[in-house]
Amino acid sequence: KVAIEPGVPCRMCNFCKTGVYNLCVDMKFCATPPIHGNLSRYYVHAADFCYKLPSNMSMEEGALMEPLAVGVHACKRAGVSLGKRVLICGAGPIGLVNLLTARAMGASEVVITDVVDSRLEVAKSMGATHVYKVAGGKTAEEMAGDIETLLGGNKPDVCIECSGVEASIRFGIFHKSGVAVLVDWQPEVTSIVNAAVR
Repeated sequence: KVAIEPGVPCRMCNFCKTGVYNLCVDMKFCATPPIHGNLSRYYVHAADFCYKLPSNMSMEEGALMEPLAVGVHACKRAGVSLGKRVLICGAGPIGLVNLLTARAMGASEVVITDVVDSRLEVAKSMGATHVYKVAGGKTAEEMAGDIETLLGGNKPDVCIECSGVEASIRFGIFHKSGVAVLVDWQPEVTSIVNAAVR
């Protein structure tokens, strides 16, 4: 039994050859169109992107390795450490592993946002110190004020954006904490990302 790294790069470009294969422009990512997923009885995957699971690890634990690696990488990139206040935009699976990772790395407060109440309830049960339901009609400025209120008048030290939604990315960048890590974004929001890094 193995766990897979779902993105397989070309292995030929400069990014691949210098060890940052996650930036490969010819990445074939499992279940990202036009590449099919692997919900089937048998699946063929590149051997060098398969990792043998120890006999004492369940398949369920093995399935969590890749999403957890995303959370660990994002939190490391964001500089999450002891006492930091973290804002996580999006309480889906990737947002939740970022929540767990941030808490494990010593974050003192974690605010997680979403548009779905049930996701926020799960986040609260998994260790979020505050949850915030994003509702239509509020500006990024107003929402940033709400987050500061939740944090006792403090801005978050770090924002980890996990939803890929343009409005959420804008909000994540707007809070002006100094560090914003975009875990997911869609091609149509590239202009806002380009503008944000200038």
